[in-house]
Amino acid sequence: MTTLNKGDKAPDFKGIDQDGKQHTLADYAGKKLVVYFYPKADTPGCTAEACNIRDNYHRFIAQNYEVLGVSADSQKKLQKFKEKYELPFPLLSDEDKSVINAFGVWGPKKFMGRVFDGIHRTTFVIDEKGIIDEVITAVKTKEHSDQILKQE
Repeated sequence: MTTLNKGDKAPDFKGIDQDGKQHTLADYAGKKLVVYFYPKADTPGCTAEACNIRDNYHRFIAQNYEVLGVSADSQKKLQKFKEKYELPFPLLSDEDKSVINAFGVWGPKKFMGRVFDGIHRTTFVIDEKGIIDEVITAVKTKEHSDQILKQE
């Protein structure tokens, strides 16, 4: 779905997290950043993915990674999701889809024979210089940390 590829410069995004704090690409200069997009907070697949990253968060920190989850959910919904599952990383509330569109992960999807527009579950691994190191489109929600940190 996305037109971004390994080696491309990551979009210079600006988003607000569940607590109203702003995050930009520049905030993460000098660190590796995982930006993962998921369709909807507190649904089975999205919960499995978030909890898999939570359970392996120490591995991300050990390798100098920061993690941002992004969906079109409201700040309030994301705050409840983060608290309910004790997620140790920020969740961006992208209700206007500015970050989602910058990364090109919004578009037609098919579910149970129905076609609709939505977020394509996609993860971007960005290096210390803001260059995309990896684009993961075939996300395995229960093994996602291993997909991201496969170079361990």
